[in-house]
Amino acid sequence: MTPAISELLEAGRARARDAFAERMPRGFGSAPSDDADRAGTGHDRPLADRPWESLSPEVARVLGPELPALADEIVAAVSESVPDYARPLEGPFGRALRAGVEDALGQFVAAMEDPEAARATGRETYVNLGRGEMRAGRSLDALLAAYRIGARVAWRRLAAAGERAGLPPATLYSLAEAIFAYIDELSADSIEGYAQEQAAAAGALQRRRQRLATLLVQDPPAPPAAVEAAAADAGWPLPRALAALAVEGEEADRLAVRLGPEALVAPLPSLTLVVLPDPAAPGRRRELTAALRGRQAALGPVTGWQEAALSFARAHAVLELMRGGAVDSGGPLAVAEEHQLALVLGGDRRLAQDLAERALAPLEGETELSRERLGATLEAWLRHRGRTEEVARALHVHPQTVRYRLARLRELFGDERLDEPDGRFELELALRARRQTATS
Repeated sequence: MTPAISELLEAGRARARDAFAERMPRGFGSAPSDDADRAGTGHDRPLADRPWESLSPEVARVLGPELPALADEIVAAVSESVPDYARPLEGPFGRALRAGVEDALGQFVAAMEDPEAARATGRETYVNLGRGEMRAGRSLDALLAAYRIGARVAWRRLAAAGERAGLPPATLYSLAEAIFAYIDELSADSIEGYAQEQAAAAGALQRRRQRLATLLVQDPPAPPAAVEAAAADAGWPLPRALAALAVEGEEADRLAVRLGPEALVAPLPSLTLVVLPDPAAPGRRRELTAALRGRQAALGPVTGWQEAALSFARAHAVLELMRGGAVDSGGPLAVAEEHQLALVLGGDRRLAQDLAERALAPLEGETELSRERLGATLEAWLRHRGRTEEVARALHVHPQTVRYRLARLRELFGDERLDEPDGRFELELALRARRQTATS
């Protein structure tokens, strides 16, 4: 039981005990005799988990005739004292309240005669009462207050009936303890039902949110009216701007908790989809990186919700490139807009491979070592725009070595190919494509 629930129940017990003390017959509460202590009826005897089991069937016969009038008194007290239940008692609410009270009293008395049978058949009633409070949009405060009031009224009437019947004080002490423990059990049952209904409601909402997330990135796109209806059903206002995040692995529930209710999170085969509203908000990238906890992820471009599928497609493509080693983001999060050239080259990998093979064919006649050196020199030369000294520093070689290699490249590719803008552009693309296809 959680600390919050334990505190709630203990508060109820304390209030009931205060009421018990106020209404004790004269002579109650005095120090028990040594004989009473030895008999196990003193204040220091251990508390029983189910104290009604210690009450004899004779107590049940004494209390049974009091139940109809007691039910009336409890119903009236609850209606007067609990604001949420201050409603007319003639309709369905009144019938349900009376049925709950009569069931509780009947089970309490029956438990003295057959404890297991009484609670086994009646527990579901109070679980369902907790469920009903959750469905009605109320907290458990009203129901638990009603239980406490019922316990106070029951103790007052049942103690008086026991006195009239000549029940000994020790039995009345046990009766009081039984009432407290019984109310604890009813409260625990209702708390369990409330929690079950909360979990069911949260699960249903989460499923609606997941459905909305997958609907937003569906390709071909879903009809706008269908998306708008799903968003209303999920309680998620459609934003003007959003971005899709593709996350490695399938831990959607944990990620949803870390990202909070603003984000839609849905599991997909081999990855997790996240739809983020306002992705450009200050601190958003930092929040995402913290939530990922080292898992690889790719963030798609910012779009309107109508184009969420585009954002997800690019995020997914970048994630695949990261998995293959073709994109190095320097951290767990890659941003698609920062890797557009990789996306272009990765869009048709066979085409990129064909481009690399055709454009770099003059190197095929070289030895493997020569191909590697000449390829690295050509790439550095293109990147540094032909500045020999910078190429030498990048390759950690002497400038004269660079000049020698460039002379060999001109022999292989021709001056026109190396000097014309279109030729240089094609060679740079081919080198990047070769590197990307080699790592994927």
